[in-house]
Amino acid sequence: MFSIGVIVCKISRQNKQFFPLSGWSRIHSLRFFGACLNSPSEMPKAKSTSDLLKQLRASMTNPKYVEKPLQGYIIPSADAHNGEYLADCDQFRAFISGFNGSAGTAVVSQRDACLWTDGRYYLQATEEMDSNWTLMKEGDPNTLQKGQWLAKNLEVGGRVGVDPKLITTQQFQSLQKELDAAGRKLVPVAQNLIELLWTERPNRPVNPIRPLSVTFTGKPVKAKLAEVTAAMRSKRADWLVLTALDQIAWFLNLRGSDIEYNPVFFSYVIIKEDGTFTLFVDPRQVTEEVKQHLRSEAGDGSFTIEPYSRTEEALKERCLSLESSIWFSEASSYALTRIVPEKRLILTDTTPIELMKAVKNPTEVKGMRNAHLKDAIALCNYFAWLEKNVAAGNITEVSGAKKLHELRKLQPEFIGDSFATISSVGPHGAIIHYQPDETSDVPIRTDCLYLCDSGAQFRDGTTDVTRTVHFGTPTDYEKECYTRVLKGQLQLASRIFPTKIRGNHLDSFAREFLWDVGLDYAHGTGHGIGHYLNVHEGPMGISWRPNSQDPGLEANMFLSNEPGYYEDGKFGIRIEDIVQIVPAQPPHNFNNRGFLTFDTITLVPKSLNLINVSMLTDKEIEQLNNYHQECRQAVGPLLDEQGAVEAKAWLWKESEPISR
Repeated sequence: MFSIGVIVCKISRQNKQFFPLSGWSRIHSLRFFGACLNSPSEMPKAKSTSDLLKQLRASMTNPKYVEKPLQGYIIPSADAHNGEYLADCDQFRAFISGFNGSAGTAVVSQRDACLWTDGRYYLQATEEMDSNWTLMKEGDPNTLQKGQWLAKNLEVGGRVGVDPKLITTQQFQSLQKELDAAGRKLVPVAQNLIELLWTERPNRPVNPIRPLSVTFTGKPVKAKLAEVTAAMRSKRADWLVLTALDQIAWFLNLRGSDIEYNPVFFSYVIIKEDGTFTLFVDPRQVTEEVKQHLRSEAGDGSFTIEPYSRTEEALKERCLSLESSIWFSEASSYALTRIVPEKRLILTDTTPIELMKAVKNPTEVKGMRNAHLKDAIALCNYFAWLEKNVAAGNITEVSGAKKLHELRKLQPEFIGDSFATISSVGPHGAIIHYQPDETSDVPIRTDCLYLCDSGAQFRDGTTDVTRTVHFGTPTDYEKECYTRVLKGQLQLASRIFPTKIRGNHLDSFAREFLWDVGLDYAHGTGHGIGHYLNVHEGPMGISWRPNSQDPGLEANMFLSNEPGYYEDGKFGIRIEDIVQIVPAQPPHNFNNRGFLTFDTITLVPKSLNLINVSMLTDKEIEQLNNYHQECRQAVGPLLDEQGAVEAKAWLWKESEPISR
């Protein structure tokens, strides 16, 4: 809980930056629960941005900061490493707009201010932005895309600025081409114009870096380096530049905490084809333990360490004597790739390390599965505790989330949560990335749905699981919606598909039974998940959106399977498991291509009292019963070992076989 003056604030899922709390959840909580937390006059208001926009527009024409006046300025939701999860100091878009969701892009012209975000955040953005801003709904076919809007609203010859550190090379080049064709110009602006206004901007974190032993990683740095340099030789690249923080952490078998919930640290790595590399990082974060770890795992003399602030200068130095090429991912910032002469620049969708990281090695596979067993223990204890105590009315969204955290802490190798727990009652569940705090907190009740989306960071793996439950008697409509979500999840979980097919082709399996009756959900169906790394990781995924970076699905990738359904102001339903891709053995094998399927490693029962059994086929009933039997066999003995009698009783009750 944090306050600025008398303005009550909330914390976002990906970071600790504070901005005014959306009034939506408060208002609808009052209607739903019939209890007033504050009078309407005391409710938080959207952040006032009039003065900030006035100052920004002045900066856009000030020759001190720009070579020529700008008619537009773009503020992405990104840092210099193209991270989804941002440190407080990189929350530029949230600062200028007041909208603190994890995804969105602000565009400010001399007359207008627009915010593009996707369906997860329509409600939140509407409440958090003041009247200066126009919400642009990404995914709505009637919404102009950013380039289209700029071409329509700026005069011919208009210049659009962006901080080149905060936009990827692919994004910059694509938008530049679009604007050029429309007679407008995209220009990099070295001075971040939002930074000028943000007088109390937090400092960049410099938290300790810790080695992660080969016991957990399964592969030393030297072995990873050999695979990377082999890929570099095939590309005829002298150098490979790593900019994504999770790739660097994975490559070096190091973990940090510079971004909340994500065990990463601010850094760059430049790898040379001869097998040496340079780590660019704040010297204050490099202990003797870190140096000894790198000597041991990479080889003495194979690396150097330089300050994080020297990255651009060091890249320029390498370009002076460049005989071959420098390899970047297209997701690298334009600020870095523009340093390299075009004829010497190799750009690809991904780096070899991103692909290596996505396909878990045997040690990582074992760790991921073990982490989800520990998670199942914590969640069985949590839901058993809720079921026993929730009727008293003393447990709230916030206190429930805190209890779950404490239960996870009891498990070996626990580091922390993998994101802020989404503990959401009734209408709060319809806010897809809702996070409770003291200003929106309400009791968990027996007469409405409760959606809990949570995860943990263990040294041996990362977890992410969602369950929707009802501690009373759900309505027939709630049961129908839940069952349709469940049918989609079961169908996706059981699919057999060709090796290397992109996840986009599987998305419809999860939506079919919702689409049958005109329902849907406004988020993707599956994301990759890291091994003691980011809870969301690429390049693969399962979504209705095409993903050009998806290399195709392979065995030992791990993804989420999480369809849902949400009714604004009423309830939200989501069922999320983590699945491992494993080989399948269908009776035929077209062109010897090889086939794959999913093995669900989340082992927490689905809510029996929310299932309309008459809507399930015999095959679905068998699939669900088999899953619940697996939960018993895998988790039951572990609960016995920990003396969790009530949790085991809950597990047995919730995993009873069902039949028509």
